[in-house]
Amino acid sequence: MNPILLDFPHQFETERVLLRCPLPGDGPMVNEAIRESHEELKKWMPFAVNLPSVEESEENIRRAHVKFLLREDLRLHMFLKSSGRFIGSTGLHRINWEVGRFEIGYWLRKVEFGQGLMTETVHGIVHWASEYLHARRIEIRCDARNLRSRKVAERAGFHLEAVLRRDEPDVKSQPSDTTVYVKLRLPGGQWGYPS
Repeated sequence: MNPILLDFPHQFETERVLLRCPLPGDGPMVNEAIRESHEELKKWMPFAVNLPSVEESEENIRRAHVKFLLREDLRLHMFLKSSGRFIGSTGLHRINWEVGRFEIGYWLRKVEFGQGLMTETVHGIVHWASEYLHARRIEIRCDARNLRSRKVAERAGFHLEAVLRRDEPDVKSQPSDTTVYVKLRLPGGQWGYPS
């Protein structure tokens, strides 16, 4: 099937989080969150090494909106349901529609750390990808030194499949190891990892 013809919800909810595709006009709130969380984000996220301007954030979001519509990359913005506050970004990346492979990426506003919001969100994305996107394999990849990100993958029930040595450059352009956490759709529709 041609993924551009695949219809699925562009918005869904977990218990505490509303997730939706990026929309034009989201730039200022995303930029504010990046600036607020810059010290933490710049350790792991190339886009945050140098603080973007509001215009650069808006341009990035408009490009992400187009990619979402083209089904090339499925970025999602996260909002607290209780307040409507933007709290981070996640989504499905490195998509291979032919085999049903997706990679979850994420970052969270620093003030929201430690509340289980990202783990809850990852569970919601797995359900969404399973229900609507015919996902068969979902990965979470991160720098092996990013313990906070690794803990999210582990709490969400992903299996550490591999550590790729000197696989990707880090934010300082130095070779770094990448951990690959995986969930597979097993016979019967359950998600896990074969023993």
